[in-house]
Amino acid sequence: MAKSSTEILDTAGILLPKDACIVIVRTEWNAHIVDLLEEGCAGFLDENKVCFTVINVPGAFEIGFAIKNYWDHHKYRDDKPHAFIALGCVLRGDTPHFDYVCQGVTDSIVKLNLSLPVPVIFGVLTIDNQQQADERTGGIHGHKGREAAAAAIKMIALVDSFKSARSGK
Repeated sequence: MAKSSTEILDTAGILLPKDACIVIVRTEWNAHIVDLLEEGCAGFLDENKVCFTVINVPGAFEIGFAIKNYWDHHKYRDDKPHAFIALGCVLRGDTPHFDYVCQGVTDSIVKLNLSLPVPVIFGVLTIDNQQQADERTGGIHGHKGREAAAAAIKMIALVDSFKSARSGK
């Protein structure tokens, strides 16, 4: 049975490392939609008292590069992120460009999830029209920005539980 948006957003009782921090990487393309995703994501992280940083990239194709480069420059620092959230919106047009961009961003996030020691949450809308965007930024399909933030919190806790299990805590 599919979970409701309320169940997906339930982070009650989840304990995060005290220094938990998330990096949101968001696109400039379709900013009017991505702004709503970021607003929901940031609001949810604020409500859960999780610190975050926002990085802007031109488009969805650049998300993977930005995440990998950020990680490479911060992995040994005290402010290294515990998770990344990729936010973007790819709107179908009249050419196959949509398919290439969607596949590219999906592949890059999958590869990052398999190579980085921290989770990368997929918060990229791949939609046909504005109505679908509205339905996913607070409409009948919930708020995908808030859901991405909840997923990041849950994944940080999951990774932390593996560390605790290994150390016997």
